[in-house]
Amino acid sequence: MPETAMRCSFCAKDKSEVERLIAGPGVFICNECVGLSAEILSGRPTSSFPPLDGKTDDELLADVARLNLSRGQVETAVRDRVQHLRSRSVTWARIGEALNMSRQSAWERFSGEE
Repeated sequence: MPETAMRCSFCAKDKSEVERLIAGPGVFICNECVGLSAEILSGRPTSSFPPLDGKTDDELLADVARLNLSRGQVETAVRDRVQHLRSRSVTWARIGEALNMSRQSAWERFSGEE
């Protein structure tokens, strides 16, 4: 699987677009989203996100592309955990159940076998 750029899991900005990117287990959060979270938790008023109807087609296309790229890091985190579970002999049935899919679907998605 090709390596994907690290992106904020909340706003989907690339690490080069923000001052800092903090890693968690399979997710990332940028300093801007941490700041917004701190404002929300403190009860201070926050600026709202612009409505989608107020965005141009080009802005929406850019949003879609950025959000799509952040899916790769989540997929990598899920794959890493599935591999770790398999190394512990956890069954495909249990993994499938955790992912709300059949044992067969989990095996087909994550086993690497054909």
